Amino acid sequence: MSTCRQIAARMVGPGKGVLAADESIATMSSRLVGAGVEPTAEHRRQYRELLASTPGLVDGVSGIIFADETLHQHFSDGRPFAEAVLALGILPGIKVDTGAKPFTGRPGETITEGLDGLAERLDGYAELGAAFAKWRAVITIADRLPTRAAIRVNAHALARYAAACQQAGIVPIVEPEVLMTGDHSRHRCAEVTAEVHGVLLTELAELAVDLAGIVLKPNMVIEGVDHAERSTPEQVAESTVDVLRALPTDLAGVAFLSGGQAPERATANLAAMQHLPTPWPLTFSFGRALVDPALAAWAGDPARVGAGQAALAERVAANAAAVRRRSELQPA
Repeated sequence: MSTCRQIAARMVGPGKGVLAADESIATMSSRLVGAGVEPTAEHRRQYRELLASTPGLVDGVSGIIFADETLHQHFSDGRPFAEAVLALGILPGIKVDTGAKPFTGRPGETITEGLDGLAERLDGYAELGAAFAKWRAVITIADRLPTRAAIRVNAHALARYAAACQQAGIVPIVEPEVLMTGDHSRHRCAEVTAEVHGVLLTELAELAVDLAGIVLKPNMVIEGVDHAERSTPEQVAESTVDVLRALPTDLAGVAFLSGGQAPERATANLAAMQHLPTPWPLTFSFGRALVDPALAAWAGDPARVGAGQAALAERVAANAAAVRRRSELQPA
């Protein structure tokens, strides 16, 4: 477990976050099409290499989460992705769940799958150089949702995944995402997020998962996208940290997902949280809030790789600056 603790601490180190570039083939292909790029395996590879090879990325990124396809691909110079990013001082990670599937008998809810054969797959990913993994559970807020059953089964799957990762010497990113979809209030999001975290902590404890060797990747506590009132960064920060204060002090750290927020809003909310004391670091593990500007700037044009990398570097620098300020704001 000591290795997992060391890696987890590095992942949430001062001024750094984790880049999520782990979209499935279908999702990444759809985003390429939206940017006017043919959705081929080679274009997906080129895009991920563009991200990973961005000059100075290591200054604000401790690790990159890849999809299975990417971890089996190579940089244009022939080096495997894991080897190439390690050489840049960045930890390679891997998404290991196989997606959220309909929860039988519970309309509107899902269960994340991928536990079958997970131990063997983790061993294989470790051989490829993966230092950490990610599993995402999805919780929906709606009328009479979420059900306790959906929360419990997803929390149990997250705990089984986390235990398997630590057994393989891989740090688990544990991602219980309460979706922004809907018209719910920030207060309702806080209630659901707190319930999800409570059940998750119980399941992790049951399986003896070492919290100092995991990184929690939760949603921020924020109103639904269709809610009439928009929360300020200070309100989001206060509500989020209030919920997180129930977490044990030995947790390695918290790396928030952006959850579909606009890049600037996610950064502003993250920055506001740095003013509030917590026993563990609060950093970022953003996907779209970091990479969407890069994809738009690149648009599949080899002559615009530099523009795509500059767009990514700008967003990473903004978020890294936000979390770097924590050392200045918190008392010694």
